[in-house]
Amino acid sequence: MILSSVRSREPVNDVRPRERARWTRLDPILGLSALAIGSFGCLMVYTATRYQFAAAHISPTYDLKKQAIFMAIGVVVMVAVAAVDYRHYASLAAGFYGLSVLLLIAVYVVGHKSRGAQAWFQVAGYQFEPSEFAKVALILALAAFCAAAKGRLSGRALAAVLLLAAIPFVLIYKQPDLGTALVLAFVLVSVLVLGGASTRHLGALAGIGLVIAVAVVHFGVLKSYQEARLTSFLNATNHPSAAVLATPAGANEYNVAEAKIAVSDGGLTGQGIGKGVQTNLAYVPEQQTDFIFSAVGEQVGFVGSVLLLGLFALLLWRTWRTAYMAKDLFGTLVCVGVFAMIAFQVFENVGMAIGIMPVAGIPLPLMSYGGSSVVMTFAAIGLVMSVRINGVR
Repeated sequence: MILSSVRSREPVNDVRPRERARWTRLDPILGLSALAIGSFGCLMVYTATRYQFAAAHISPTYDLKKQAIFMAIGVVVMVAVAAVDYRHYASLAAGFYGLSVLLLIAVYVVGHKSRGAQAWFQVAGYQFEPSEFAKVALILALAAFCAAAKGRLSGRALAAVLLLAAIPFVLIYKQPDLGTALVLAFVLVSVLVLGGASTRHLGALAGIGLVIAVAVVHFGVLKSYQEARLTSFLNATNHPSAAVLATPAGANEYNVAEAKIAVSDGGLTGQGIGKGVQTNLAYVPEQQTDFIFSAVGEQVGFVGSVLLLGLFALLLWRTWRTAYMAKDLFGTLVCVGVFAMIAFQVFENVGMAIGIMPVAGIPLPLMSYGGSSVVMTFAAIGLVMSVRINGVR
């Protein structure tokens, strides 16, 4: 009786050490860098919006409280995603992808329309953007498909992958949301490079992409405001004239010019947290979202901006390291997709704020105000954590 009782408990005692051993492989640097960026983002959102809300007799912490809630939800989601073995997500990838496409279609029917875009659902005062979910869903779908092909994509398989990416790309572009569509395109190329596409196929895709880009410009496929956003950084001056502001590109040139002034005013060490004319007087439109980096540059200067970019570099390095250490192709490609998604957004958003990249409406991950972006970025980091816990050599 005693012996049988002891034996019945042995498997339980064996499982717990194994579970503890799994979690000892958790990468604390990855998680802490994400938390540090998100916390700093909350501070910057507060400083970029408090005076506007106070002037409108609204609590100065209105956006701060919401951003803090988004971050808390994101951390919970990150932990929950990391707690599941990433290999289970391979079997769920098709379901996530299908759900993302359905949501992208549904947003055309019941989505909230604002400023000419119909890209989100309005629920109890909060907005949900299915395009943010589509980023992560596409990463899983591409990784699962390429891994199932064992890293050797034939011409037919490559066509299937392109179709897989084209559906959400077109649906998001038509919202219209060119910025997020470009993120999907960069994720696709990154996964294909390491997912088994041949050099010949990649060269052909590059050629086709170039032809499409030329055709888009030549035949006027882009709307006038989209073209203006993509070219405004080439003409932005520090003091746009009234004549310039009256043109289709004028508003975007003004945004870029004011963002550049904010960054340059920060100098080496910045004006100080909560200080700075550009930020406090809201000279930079939508500073808490698209141009959050201008608030960073003005308040903490070159030194603080470099430290923030250093945190992003740390986050990306740990993600790439996990991709390198992964035991299987699916784990590697999931991490590569997350790396590409975050890296492209950081490069584009920061470049936009300092006037060297087009205004594409892409948020700075974990920094820009917005629940969907924050939560889904944490979810993506959770996927990387899951690979690190369950699937490294």
